[in-house]
Amino acid sequence: MFEINPGARRRTLLLAVSLAALSCAAPALGQTADGAGAPEKKVESKRPKVSDAKPTSPNATVNLLNLMVKRKLLSEDDAQSLIKQAEDEAYVSRQASKDASSKADEAAKAATAAAAAANPPGTKHVTYVPEVVKRQLREDIKREVMAKAEKENWASPGKYPEWAQRIRFYGDVRARYAGSFFPTGNDPSLYNFNAVNTGSAYDIAPGSTNAAFPTYNTYQNRNQVRLRARLGMDADLTNGFSAGLRIATGESNSPVSTNQTLGGGGSNFSKYSIWLDRAFLKYQLPNQDVVAQVGRFDNPFWSPNDLVWYRELGFDGVAVQAKQEVLPNITAFGVAGAFPIFNTDFNAGINNVLPETSKFASHDKWLYGAQGGFAMRFDPVSEFRFGVAYYDFENVQGQTSDPCYILDRADGCSSDLSRPLFAQKGNTYSAFRNIAQGTWNDFGRLNQFQYFGLVQKFRPVVASAQLDLGEFHPFHIIVDGEFVWNSAFDRALTVAGTGTKDAVAGMAINNRAGTADGSFGPFNGGDMGWMARVTVGNREIKHFADWNFHVGYKYLESDATLDAFADSDFGLGGTNLKGYFLGGNFGLSENVWASMRWLSANNIAGSPYAVDVLLVDLNAKF
Repeated sequence: MFEINPGARRRTLLLAVSLAALSCAAPALGQTADGAGAPEKKVESKRPKVSDAKPTSPNATVNLLNLMVKRKLLSEDDAQSLIKQAEDEAYVSRQASKDASSKADEAAKAATAAAAAANPPGTKHVTYVPEVVKRQLREDIKREVMAKAEKENWASPGKYPEWAQRIRFYGDVRARYAGSFFPTGNDPSLYNFNAVNTGSAYDIAPGSTNAAFPTYNTYQNRNQVRLRARLGMDADLTNGFSAGLRIATGESNSPVSTNQTLGGGGSNFSKYSIWLDRAFLKYQLPNQDVVAQVGRFDNPFWSPNDLVWYRELGFDGVAVQAKQEVLPNITAFGVAGAFPIFNTDFNAGINNVLPETSKFASHDKWLYGAQGGFAMRFDPVSEFRFGVAYYDFENVQGQTSDPCYILDRADGCSSDLSRPLFAQKGNTYSAFRNIAQGTWNDFGRLNQFQYFGLVQKFRPVVASAQLDLGEFHPFHIIVDGEFVWNSAFDRALTVAGTGTKDAVAGMAINNRAGTADGSFGPFNGGDMGWMARVTVGNREIKHFADWNFHVGYKYLESDATLDAFADSDFGLGGTNLKGYFLGGNFGLSENVWASMRWLSANNIAGSPYAVDVLLVDLNAKF
């Protein structure tokens, strides 16, 4: 037997009493204040027939509710809701009563049959089921039916069960035209270290038969049509726990892009890959703004723009976020976390040594970060926010290997895992393999297969600020900015022979000034960057005709931060870039909008490189 929820019973009784009161009050609308009215006139009224198939509402009540709606005493939605709820509960009650009566009759028949079997033929016996017993049966069965209806929501058609109401699905789709336009004068040999580090080692020997060193496209314009689609789910697990999943498109496992180029990959209308983009568990302390999460989740650090972190970058690891109002209209916030960037393959090893000494030592890479700041609201729709963060990238710097004997591309060295396995453009690189010399390689003139590692360590300090002025709400003026400085930068590491055992001993290969004779000039990379932007219009684009416009400037030196996690659109990705950008958004319908951005970027250090990027998007979310 089930017990009906007391709250639901009270709501049902209140609704029934309200409808009954309204029904009784209907005739009184024609009376005067002292109770006198029009002369009584006897009217024959035909009782409406109640259908067994579905509930109906009393006509007088419906007419009264319609009159109240007409006189603006009650909204139409509220009136329809009252009628619908009354019909549903009347239907459940009627069904419960019918079931109770049916079971009582069956019980009586069963008792009669049992008595007949127990008595000899010819004996007459009348079975009597007291009315109080029937009434009790009806009440018990009614409680069971009502409890089941409340639990399974079949008394309210179209309503999901309770467990399903704790799951929320969401998603978005974006179609994009991307145009990349290169001016004349770019260096056609802009090194692509990522292509080498994620493939076979490159032979830098003078007599090498290699093809040309892999390079980026710097002079052929490109037009692409790209697609991004994402589908996610958030589930409330109760007691403060929740979980989330999201899948997304993407032509590679790049951390800074879920774009899929149409016609790319296998082409000929081949199907595209789907990647696991988010998967996390989250816990929030009861009645507290303290949240802990583990897995793969959104960037937990507050950042108003994408100077350091690409705005849609996912973080793997664990993070704790907290905020607390410390003074009226002033809220402090803090974030701390640990995130594995690279975990050594379990069987990673060298091919050209004995099995017992063939496995690489672990070279796991981690990011540790902490941020603190405050938000100050000085108007109902205006706010100033400020934060400072410190990040420590552990083991991302390339390391000089132990002396190693290389006879083939597949042979490995002890520090090979210190190379970055994903990168964009901008960071400074150097060869780090310490290849032994002898007759087997003609004393260094043959078989010089190299990988390339990051010259610098990275411990960036980031200051972020945003001023949101809502004087003309819903239109806002938003000014945001960010500054980054790599506190671990050491310019001496870019010069040959000045590195330590834990650093790259060779000189920097890229980010060097050009010379008249084409030789390497001095290193002219840097360790800082900044970005400023102004946005005018609606904060979010949700409805038709919502709009905003922004313009800004970015300056990000070569080694201010890791290029792997920077914006992938500005300058086609990475660091060592400066330039301006502008764009706007316009709402086409509910949750559908168009946007356009123009980004113009130039190299800061090294060889000449510039690119203008035009992005035209059609966005939809649900």
